[in-house]
Amino acid sequence: MANSNYGKVMAEIFKHEGGYVDHPKDPGGATNLGITHLTLAAWRGHKVTKSDVKTLGLTEAELIYRKNYWDKVQGDHLPYGFDLVAMDGAVNSGPSRGSKWLQRGVGAKADGKIGGQTIEAARKADVGGIERACDARMSFLRGLKHWGTFGRGWSRRVASVEAVGTRMWLSAAEGVTAARNGMQERAERATVQAQDERRAGVAQVGATSGGGVGGASLADLPTAATMALALGVLVVAALLFSRAARKARYHEDRRDAFAAEKEKMP
Repeated sequence: MANSNYGKVMAEIFKHEGGYVDHPKDPGGATNLGITHLTLAAWRGHKVTKSDVKTLGLTEAELIYRKNYWDKVQGDHLPYGFDLVAMDGAVNSGPSRGSKWLQRGVGAKADGKIGGQTIEAARKADVGGIERACDARMSFLRGLKHWGTFGRGWSRRVASVEAVGTRMWLSAAEGVTAARNGMQERAERATVQAQDERRAGVAQVGATSGGGVGGASLADLPTAATMALALGVLVVAALLFSRAARKARYHEDRRDAFAAEKEKMP
């Protein structure tokens, strides 16, 4: 790109990463400005204490992010918006995964290494590539064992990244007025997608609860088998409904994020 978008991208990264945290269920351990104690130790070349992490400054954090993440996803060479998508995914889940999600979004080979072919694909892609990349990221996150603890935050974060990235791309490619209209259209579409997912979840539960096994009805089975089958059906139905609900909430988060970004625009 002619002008680096690094400063604006990092403003978004820091908005999500926040300050010092040491959550007992976070596998990254003590973290400040999104930099874990292991990352800081590798950067400084020696072990660090929690106090070292807590006192990490913004200038050093930005240097770490540029070398360890931005340069690895070729941020300076990606279109505005796509750079944020790749960078935030890299920060949250590692440069390889962040790169793969971007590559899936733009239709490039998902090998986890952004090179000339991926950059060219990103430059030729339309804004839909941002949505597809974020969808790929969410599919991964929903399968993580820590979803119950961090899922709501991840959903809001990815929705925000998609909305901001979309606004960046539309503003650069089509201008502010078209970007505002585009953000409104995407907010409305996300509303419909959320409604569709909730209806699909209810339909799946109904179809699962009403089915039998091998052509036998519950009345044809012994009592113990009937109870076991009924329990299994309830478990499957609950799982299907939960998955649909997660997707619906994500689309609702997208709707809110698109609406919020639109309101920030001049």
